[in-house]
Amino acid sequence: MKYILMMFGDQASMMETRSVEWIKEMIEFMGTVNDDLTNAGELVSAEGLADASQAKTVRYDGGIAVPSDGPFAESKESLAGYWIVDVESEKRALEIATHIVDFTHGPLEVRQIADAPPEY
Repeated sequence: MKYILMMFGDQASMMETRSVEWIKEMIEFMGTVNDDLTNAGELVSAEGLADASQAKTVRYDGGIAVPSDGPFAESKESLAGYWIVDVESEKRALEIATHIVDFTHGPLEVRQIADAPPEY
């Protein structure tokens, strides 16, 4: 079963609240997580995203699609990066997520990737 593990955060506040040493340690930790998942045959894809301040949002407005600056999220936290893993169970996906959150102390959403659209 495939799952997406979505990490949320805010790059600006991380730079204000975390030490440079912690940030370097976190980057090393993420590399180790990726290596471990690759070696276990569970990693499908993993990427960090540029800061949300660089995002654009496209909305349907007045009959046309209109791009605008920013994600305009309700919260300061936005999607910061993700892993797509192919694991045997939800339990294993949650084990991976727990390992990451134990280090980052930040939220991580775990959601199964659908095999197909819902049936109606």
